[in-house]
Amino acid sequence: MRLLFIGDIVGKPGRELVRRGLAWLVEQHEIDLVIANAENAAAGFGITREIGDQLMEWGVDVMTSGNHIWDKREAIDYIGAEPRLLRPANFPAGVPGNGSYLARTRDSGQPVGVINVMGRVFMNQLDDPFAVVQREIEALRHRTRVIFVDFHAEATSEKIAMGWHLDGKVTAVVGTHTHVQTADERILPKGTAYLTDVGMTGPHDSVIGVETAAALGRFLNAMPARFETATGNPRLNAVVIEAADDTGKATDIERLSYSLDELLAMSGNSHG
Repeated sequence: MRLLFIGDIVGKPGRELVRRGLAWLVEQHEIDLVIANAENAAAGFGITREIGDQLMEWGVDVMTSGNHIWDKREAIDYIGAEPRLLRPANFPAGVPGNGSYLARTRDSGQPVGVINVMGRVFMNQLDDPFAVVQREIEALRHRTRVIFVDFHAEATSEKIAMGWHLDGKVTAVVGTHTHVQTADERILPKGTAYLTDVGMTGPHDSVIGVETAAALGRFLNAMPARFETATGNPRLNAVVIEAADDTGKATDIERLSYSLDELLAMSGNSHG
């Protein structure tokens, strides 16, 4: 089984990368299920029903999120009606939506568990992600051996700790949130694929997706500034995980990074 996870989709540039490149990626890498972090898909902050539905029409099977999930008010109703849109499982009890989902591969219908949790170091103080993720794993374990975890966190140390915490318990632990792809992909000793951060699908001539002038101003003078999504150098960052169907253990992990021009050239989709 081969899973594709797309790093944080940022604004219209990120959505265009998915729209114009995802079908080719699925065919080229023989993907069985597509997961994407979509919490920044609406103008860089949050998600709307229209955008979520579009992403799924273009081939995304499950959407994860993080601290920006509630930035668009309509997400509260949307997440309650769309089980394929996840919010971190360690939000307190009573928050709308779910932190895990049992997906099915597109051709064979094999089950795949997807779990979304959020870190607490330099982040909102939610419930303990290390305990909550164990609970979510137990709920899925009797239904599937293949379980994918998106750990939306700031601190590298916390992400690495989660990888070791779940080694041998899930198929993959990948990090999101920092929008910068790391180069530490590996399969841990007990068979869990790990990557500290998948990176960003969006404009890379920016400060993690934001126009550089506004972001620089915040650092230089500490004054409030309106952040707008940048447009330059759109790139798709993703990771492909291959897993054994019978054990759920990862057998391969591959980082991907493509410019829009590269995707279009390779897919032959230079128009539209």
